Formats: sequence, C-alpha cells, structure tokens
Amino acid sequence: MSDETPTPGAAAAAPRWQPLSAIERRVVGVLAEKAKTTPDAYPMSLNAICTGCNQKSNRHPLMQLEPDDIETALDRLRQVGAVGMIEGYGRVTKYRHYLYEWLGVDKVEIAVMTELLLRGAQTEGELRGRAARMEPIADLTALRPVLDSLRAKRLVISLTPEGRGHVLTHALYQPRELEHLRAQYGAARIAPAADEEAETRPPERVPLRPATAAPQPAAVPISGGAASPLIAEIRREIQELRTQLTQLQSDVHELATRQREIDEEVRGLRDALGG
Repeated sequence: MSDETPTPGAAAAAPRWQPLSAIERRVVGVLAEKAKTTPDAYPMSLNAICTGCNQKSNRHPLMQLEPDDIETALDRLRQVGAVGMIEGYGRVTKYRHYLYEWLGVDKVEIAVMTELLLRGAQTEGELRGRAARMEPIADLTALRPVLDSLRAKRLVISLTPEGRGHVLTHALYQPRELEHLRAQYGAARIAPAADEEAETRPPERVPLRPATAAPQPAAVPISGGAASPLIAEIRREIQELRTQLTQLQSDVHELATRQREIDEEVRGLRDALGG
C-alpha cells in the first residue's frame, strides 16, 4: 500500500505536529522518504526502517541506531499520531507515516519537510536539489512559494538572513536544540560583520622603536562557529559528494533487506496455509 495520494483535505485539516527527538525525526523522515522513492518497499518493517535510518547517504548527522531505538521511537510516534502500524503482511509488522495530516501539508511540502527532517539545516539551493528527487521543483523560484507556505504553517524557520547562502530548517526540534542551532548560526552571521569593521577601521599609529628581531605572529585559532554560511555551505556540499559515493552500496543493502522480508512473508503464508 503506497501513501503517495494524500487524504483529501489533509493539508486543510488542523495539523497536530509537535517537537520530536532526533531519533523520532529520523524515523518518520525515513518513512516519508521511502514512501516516495521506493513505494514497492513501503510500508516498512522495523529492520528496513533501521537500515534507512543508518544509511550514509542523504543523512545528517550519521547515526548508528539499534532496532530497540527504532521501536521506542515508533511507539512514541504512534502515540502522537505521526505513524501507524499496519498488519496483514504475514508475521512481519509494518509501519507507515501520517505526515500529510499530522503536519497539514501537500505532496511538494512533504518532500521539503522530509529533506529537512533527514538532514536538518541547509541552504535553499541544497534543499531544492535534494527535495527534487521526490517531487519536481524546477528551481529556487519554484521552491520559494513552498517555503512561504511552510513558514505560514510555522513548520520552517530561517537561521540566516534571506539572500545568498540563506540557511533554513524545520521547526520540529526540541526547544533546547533549536536554541542551540539559532545561537550557532547567529555566531556565523556576526563574524563576517566584525571582519568588515576591522577592514574599514583606520590603522593605529605605532611609535618607532629601535630595530629588534621581528616577533613571530601568534597563531590565531579559527573557530568553527565563526565560519561564514558560505563556507559552511561549501563544506556541506563536499560532505554530500563524499556520502553519495556510498549510495550504491546502501541501495544494494536495502534491496537485500527487502528480499529477506519477502522471504519471511512467503514462509509466513506457507505456514498459514499448512504448507
């Protein structure tokens, strides 16, 4: 059963979303992603969700979760109405997401939210490229009305001023996580302004002294938090290129997992039929 046709009026219904933990966000993001990219393998078993959460492509941060972690997150997501359990697949229990209704979004908006849930803060350019693998988004001009709609629903927030290198993220973080994230990008935004002020400040007059050995300049540590959004964007792009190299291996592993699930279902049917 695929979930690619939203319930009529889902986007207009009152959303029920609330902050989620990092593992819960990863789990529901994986369910939404696989519903669009591999509908034949959806709904998903516990093991398949675990594999999707731990894959090395299109994930930030990388995680190494255990099935018990996934099961605890699924229980919590079911309690808040974001995920449902589906039976009727032999002995294998499967799960699906209810994000269309839970968030109050449409098909393109859910693609954008899914990428934000899977990777967190990113630039508009990164977000468009990644979400376009699930729903057509031609360019930034096509993306921005979608972002405006999500902002109106309080699902998306900006971390840096709009313009070149504009960074944004979802609003489903726990309060302390969101506070830390805003502080991190606030520091990145302030640092370039301080550099500009230093460049325009007139040089100080230094009194002449007798010639001595030139002192060696002290090493100045570079703070990662003071990197500009543009540098952070370049670093993320490099990391994305590296992780894409593992995509094929991850896909093969996922297909193998799906094959094992099918084998389990077949055995379950045979047992049920007395074969």
